[in-house]
Amino acid sequence: MTYAIDGWFAHSPEDGARLLGTRCTACGTVCFPPRRGSCPNPRCPGTDMEALPLPRRGRVWSYTNACYPPPAPYVAAEPYEPVTLAAVELDEVGIVVLGQVKGLTVDQLEVGMELELTSGPLADGPLVWMWGRAS
Repeated sequence: MTYAIDGWFAHSPEDGARLLGTRCTACGTVCFPPRRGSCPNPRCPGTDMEALPLPRRGRVWSYTNACYPPPAPYVAAEPYEPVTLAAVELDEVGIVVLGQVKGLTVDQLEVGMELELTSGPLADGPLVWMWGRAS
């Protein structure tokens, strides 16, 4: 399976899509995308980051649609169809992750709506995480 971004998410038939983050062992700060080295918290001198599978559900924090295709190297479908994007605050860890929305338009979204992580292919084939209607 080809992922759009290696190491940022995983997909399995049993667990579905799962974002991969890291947590600082000194202060507990959670971040996505995963990182090595120093903690992203400017008040923490920690340098040990542990891998952490992130929650699959969250609530819409903000949303929009992309009416124009992004520039290269992004490969857009022909003809281009607007893409719905949502910033979702993940349950339990409180970080906000931006992603494409699968199967919903901006007219169907609202702030606070619960979404669940899923996945789907980009126009050129690689698999990427997406947000979808919570089951």
